[in-house]
Amino acid sequence: MKNKKIIKPDDAVEIAISLLQDKFKEHFIGLYLNARNQTTKAEVIGIGILDACIVHPREVYRPAVVSHSAGVIILHNHPSNNVEPSPADNEITKRIKKAGEILGIELLDHIIFTDKKKFYSYKDNNLI
Repeated sequence: MKNKKIIKPDDAVEIAISLLQDKFKEHFIGLYLNARNQTTKAEVIGIGILDACIVHPREVYRPAVVSHSAGVIILHNHPSNNVEPSPADNEITKRIKKAGEILGIELLDHIIFTDKKKFYSYKDNNLI
């Protein structure tokens, strides 16, 4: 996982799925990248319930600041296998992106994924 270059959302999803093997609750993950888009760290930031996970931008960016990351990709699973973002997903993405702008750490993508390797990328949908 460490030093794996992230070129496309599939690369990030592969790492996230490997961290979450068959989890039935929502998990929120941060992938922390250097200036060459190589992972320096992957961390589970929050664990929720079946269909929700509360996360705050400070939990997302603390590891980024400590590890001197240039960028962050956030991911969370939808155990329901529906990858469509909820209004809460959209709101937290906006908050995390704004916090990153203040810190000078780019939010590169927010990806919602399932254990079936289906995913929704905010970047691919021009929302980041």
